[in-house]
Amino acid sequence: MTLKKSVSVFGVTGSIGASTVDVLKFHADKYAVEAVTAHRNVDALAKAAIELDAKCAVIGDPAFFGALQDALAGQGIELAAGEDALIEAAERPSDIVIAAIVGAAGLKPTLAAIRRGARIGLANKETLVCAGALMTAEITKHGATLIPVDSEHSAIFQVLEDHEESRVDRILLTASGGPFRAWPLDDMRSVTRAQALAHPNWEMGAKISIDSATMMNKGLELIEAWHLFPVAEEQIEIVVHPQSVVHSMVEYSDGSVLAQLGTPDMRTPIAYALSWPDRIKVDTPRLDFATIGSLKFEKPDTDRFPALRLARQALQEGGTLPTVLNAANEVAVEAFLKDRIGFLDIAVTVEKVMTRLGSEALTSLDQVFETDAMVRRETMACLASA
Repeated sequence: MTLKKSVSVFGVTGSIGASTVDVLKFHADKYAVEAVTAHRNVDALAKAAIELDAKCAVIGDPAFFGALQDALAGQGIELAAGEDALIEAAERPSDIVIAAIVGAAGLKPTLAAIRRGARIGLANKETLVCAGALMTAEITKHGATLIPVDSEHSAIFQVLEDHEESRVDRILLTASGGPFRAWPLDDMRSVTRAQALAHPNWEMGAKISIDSATMMNKGLELIEAWHLFPVAEEQIEIVVHPQSVVHSMVEYSDGSVLAQLGTPDMRTPIAYALSWPDRIKVDTPRLDFATIGSLKFEKPDTDRFPALRLARQALQEGGTLPTVLNAANEVAVEAFLKDRIGFLDIAVTVEKVMTRLGSEALTSLDQVFETDAMVRRETMACLASA
């Protein structure tokens, strides 16, 4: 009898978390669940904890702990709440941690899992955007393993796995272009919340959907790719691919281009992160190439989508600037979702804050947290004065 691998899922109620639940339920004979966490969604957290027979459930916001206790009364599941409890859950002895907490809030629990040498299925790109060099040093120091879950980085990881990275000429990150790929700039000024949330290919949470619409998501993925794969910044290019069939490509020194293709379903990269270096069955739709007919690619437009330019600038300047970029964007996206600013104001706000604060040398993880908190205050002040 094969022993089950133990898994913890951080951010179990989000889109990545829900897809992870599907994969774990489909392969209940292979995986046992140690811990599940959520920020405030008590009902979905309780449902996942029961369905997965989790040993522990943690709610990030302590104000919702009473509701979690009521929802899971008599289930025999350990319950906890708060940031310290999230970190303690990450320290529990699971073989694999799916890190899917959205935003910089996922950094501390991910770090805790890294420091005990776990395998991390990383869906929280902000971990590498804000603290990439520091995090990769921690991974090396503690013998942890990092498997990317983002579809693009999973694609590159799979293509590179058996090849010498020194032979790579280019990494090509594909982007759907989001719902406004073909919109004129003037029309984008009046984009509504509902329009920005309506991604044409992927089902995602609100924050990531807005990031996809502004293409900041791809900018963050550019920074993440640079930390994951040892190539120069100028070797990483972004290409718009509206169909989301080719998830990314690698061009080698002989001109060969290898790509990973599949339907736009996050269960595929999640399953690979769980099963690596093996593969497990995933009940996803299969590609029908005859129906697809042809694949389309375009250059991104940085005039209409300045987030791409800002992200590359943050990567080039380094230091604390990627943290500034990320924190300012999180605050601006939240303001847009609350109808406080317009769609194009998101990138305008981020650029203002980046220009005002600039970059400093990054020397410690504490500095990352301090910078993140300071940037959020500055961004809120910037929005209040606008």
